[in-house]
Amino acid sequence: MSLHAHPHPRTWYRLDLSAIVYPTLQRRDFSSTYRISILLKEDVDPVLFQKAIDRCLKRFPTYKVAMRKGLFWRYLEPNERSGPYVMPDIRNFCMPMSFKANNRYLIRFYYYGRRLSVEAHHSLGDGTGGMALTLTITAEYLRLKGYDIPFGGFVLDPDSAPDPEEYEDAYMKYANAGFCPPRPSQETYRVRGTKEAPHTFNVIDGIMSVKEVMAVAKSYGATLTEYLNAVLLYALLQKQQHEFHLLPKPVRIAMPVNLRRFFPSKTLRNFISMVYPCIDPRLGDYTFEEIVSEVHRFMQYYINEKFLRGDITTNASTKRNPFIRVVPLFIKDFVVRSFYTRVQDRNSSAGLTNMGAIKMPDAMKPFMERIDIYMGLPFSNRTNCAIVSFEDVLTINFASGIVEADVERFFFTKLVEDGIHVTIESNRDF
Repeated sequence: MSLHAHPHPRTWYRLDLSAIVYPTLQRRDFSSTYRISILLKEDVDPVLFQKAIDRCLKRFPTYKVAMRKGLFWRYLEPNERSGPYVMPDIRNFCMPMSFKANNRYLIRFYYYGRRLSVEAHHSLGDGTGGMALTLTITAEYLRLKGYDIPFGGFVLDPDSAPDPEEYEDAYMKYANAGFCPPRPSQETYRVRGTKEAPHTFNVIDGIMSVKEVMAVAKSYGATLTEYLNAVLLYALLQKQQHEFHLLPKPVRIAMPVNLRRFFPSKTLRNFISMVYPCIDPRLGDYTFEEIVSEVHRFMQYYINEKFLRGDITTNASTKRNPFIRVVPLFIKDFVVRSFYTRVQDRNSSAGLTNMGAIKMPDAMKPFMERIDIYMGLPFSNRTNCAIVSFEDVLTINFASGIVEADVERFFFTKLVEDGIHVTIESNRDF
């Protein structure tokens, strides 16, 4: 079935449960924009890159959209304007994304040397949708260069019709627990840092072997994700100890969980839930082994279908509230922004996301060197960390808008102390 034969073309899309929040938080110095980059083994041809985008974008109708504002809700409508167009890359990427610039597209495409990059506003979808878009375009780019690349994994057929499930709001489909668990909240350690000049985006990349990291994680009795969460908690504790505090505070990581692992959804929009691994130094000093053990138990307890179903049911209860549905948008924006600034953003010391091993056709792999993911500029003075693996290459990408890089230094120092060989790259001048 061809895309053009799709019997029910959509005229607009409701924002999914997560996407409702992102436009509300938009500021001149903050935008919920993330980036996925593919490092190829040959220089990128921008003409072929543009052809691949033009050919593939129609396959992703919820990315070929513009943001619109109604009286009660924002929504996405199909965007038939020209573009988006490839651009030479910039040093400070993931810049705030205006809803009216770029012919109203909420995606951007860059190239530099062997690297091609896709930036997307989080209101369109999470890393799963963004990865499908990026790898489908990359595969088509390689086909245009004359290589035979089949479909599979994150690589979709650009001539196929989108499955209606790909643009469903999966939250509302599975938010059906018997009650709404309360939101845990307590004061959390906040990283102290000197805010950079506007539109400055600092990144530090650590490149290492998947096998090495997995072997070290196994030696601690942990999974790779548990181990790296423990290392980040350890780095945050180190950072707090090097500052003056009358009383230490708990350190907590905001970690998105891909709900597609637990619920059978094909959605390419947002479908994640947040969990918060935590260490409380007020209870005493923790060895690194104890931190790993705490993280392991936390993951076992919280990351399961029942807890996650309850969590998204709590989130969905607000959207389903008949009173809130008829409250004007400007009031909703004020309430959400105030809650996020005063409560939600203060509920974690840093962010960490792990996309895991990326699935794609084997024929595509010889043309690629590595994948990078950047969570984008944090809302407040802290650092965000994104992890992704391709073959035996594990990439850990830190992003921040502050001058200090103490957390990153403590993090990578611990990895090296554990015997992991790390190559560091950055757009910063140290």
